[in-house]
Amino acid sequence: MMNEEETLDQSFRDTIGTIKKDGKRNWVFPKRPSGWYYNARTWVSVFLLAFLFGMPFIELNGQPFLLFNVFERKFIIFGLFFGPYDFHIFLLSFIALVIFVILFTAIYGRVFCGWVCPQTIFMELVFRKIEYLIDGDFRDQKKLKASPWNGKKIFKRGLKYSIFLVISYLIAHTFMAYLVGLDEVREIVSSSPSERPGGFIAMNVFTMLFFFVFSWFREQACLIVCPYGRLQGVLLDQNSLAVTYDFIRGEPRGKLKKDIVQDKGDCVDCHLCVDVCPTGIDIRNGIQMECVNCTACIDACDDVMVKIKKPKGLIRLDSLSGIQTGKRFSFSFRVGVYTTILVILVSIISILLANRTDVEVNILRTPGMLYQVQPNNKISNLYNFHVINKTFHDMNIELKVKGIKGEIKILGKKPEVKELEVYEGRFMLIVDEKDLVQVNSKVDIIVLEDGKELQTIKTSFLGKVAEE
Repeated sequence: MMNEEETLDQSFRDTIGTIKKDGKRNWVFPKRPSGWYYNARTWVSVFLLAFLFGMPFIELNGQPFLLFNVFERKFIIFGLFFGPYDFHIFLLSFIALVIFVILFTAIYGRVFCGWVCPQTIFMELVFRKIEYLIDGDFRDQKKLKASPWNGKKIFKRGLKYSIFLVISYLIAHTFMAYLVGLDEVREIVSSSPSERPGGFIAMNVFTMLFFFVFSWFREQACLIVCPYGRLQGVLLDQNSLAVTYDFIRGEPRGKLKKDIVQDKGDCVDCHLCVDVCPTGIDIRNGIQMECVNCTACIDACDDVMVKIKKPKGLIRLDSLSGIQTGKRFSFSFRVGVYTTILVILVSIISILLANRTDVEVNILRTPGMLYQVQPNNKISNLYNFHVINKTFHDMNIELKVKGIKGEIKILGKKPEVKELEVYEGRFMLIVDEKDLVQVNSKVDIIVLEDGKELQTIKTSFLGKVAEE
């Protein structure tokens, strides 16, 4: 049986489809796609765009539902606040995400790129749709680019880029809302640039960046900038699902001739799979770094197969091994290992999240100090304590001792912990000498907020036992 390398010319891998031989940019003008997969991607994009633009307006207890404020190290995810003290959860989550990407890619290839990635969604299902409406399909776009600057071209370019700029501003405002919050964005927009120069500059920089990417840089963001595409080469194997051309069924390709029996494959070399590709590749050459698994070529090929009365699926989601052997997709040992590791990590993260409290209190007897003798035969120990308030309201903290008769005396003012802040203080635990039965006594410190018990901290009290 012929393998892929014997069937197909591999010289295409020496070049990038968006660069000509003379080093100049080879502009990609994809044909307007249509079909079942494209319609499904459109509905997925509608949902994701609604989620993206709608989330900044959703609040819980007066706070954003999602916030990624890296400047103030303030993160709110689904209404839960995470700060620097939750770094271990972030670290484990990041590791789990990396393993998930490896696992997902090893099984399903770059489906994320074609169906979920914001770059693809905005480029192919927002900006490209607008371009089709204004400039026409791919042949009309090529003619317009090659035509001289006349009134028609100036009008179309001005209209298209004006709409692109407005959408870029909208994306930039949404992006900033996730970083600093919707209220801060409103303040930046309603204030003069001189009052908030940082916010004004950031907003316009993000706007021009998005405008540059979607109006000029385009598919090169996937081919040149995005590291995920280059990682695909080491993440995929012969058992990974990808948009794949069935070269066994399709080769040798050739045009159909009426009333003539031909000993050829099902591929009629119509070139439509190349015309609709947003990165300008020929999927018939095999799995390539530039392919983002958008499935546009599947829709185009299936439509042709229906017209020539051949089975669909000449281009389909399959593995190279499945194409060569005809066997259905199956899980490999590597995928099983990745899955096991991922399940363990997700379980650990779930346990940490389940045990995560709104208030975290740490009490530690002051290092390097024994005990202090107080009047009336009393002994005291000095303790340091700090309280992390992970809620969106201020707290009045009280401390009570349990397990031993004693009195807690706060040094300084009464602990008032502001929302999302850390409070550090000191207190003395004073005990009558006659109540001590051993040198090192175990005690419990109960932490209360407005009379409600929040946490019990176990510590020790060091003293001397009264002589009889």
